[in-house]
Amino acid sequence: VQLQASGGGLVQAGGSLRLSCAASGRTFSANAMGWFRQAPGKEREFVSAISRNGGITDYAGSVKGRFTISRDNAKNTAYLQMNSLKPEDTAVYYCATDPKHWGAWVPADFGSWGQGTLVTVSS
Repeated sequence: VQLQASGGGLVQAGGSLRLSCAASGRTFSANAMGWFRQAPGKEREFVSAISRNGGITDYAGSVKGRFTISRDNAKNTAYLQMNSLKPEDTAVYYCATDPKHWGAWVPADFGSWGQGTLVTVSS
């Protein structure tokens, strides 16, 4: 499956952005989806994940209550709604799919990745 992330940009602290991840290729709805981010000089970290039917979600503690993950299997697209953004949310955001199993959110366990979209939050 090929993934294309979009929606990044520059926003002031407290603002909102919605990221999209469009999928093509193999059946989108067959796998869970995840969002990761990587800030300059830091390792890639888990942000959020959603089960293949959208019924189960998971969030990193740092974004819980501010970010919402969703998916539209009819459109082969996943979303990450980011509210109350903080400067520490600044990073390149990546979508990924085909994890080895639910719950162990290690980047190496995801089979396919998008190219990343840059989110910059100014103070």
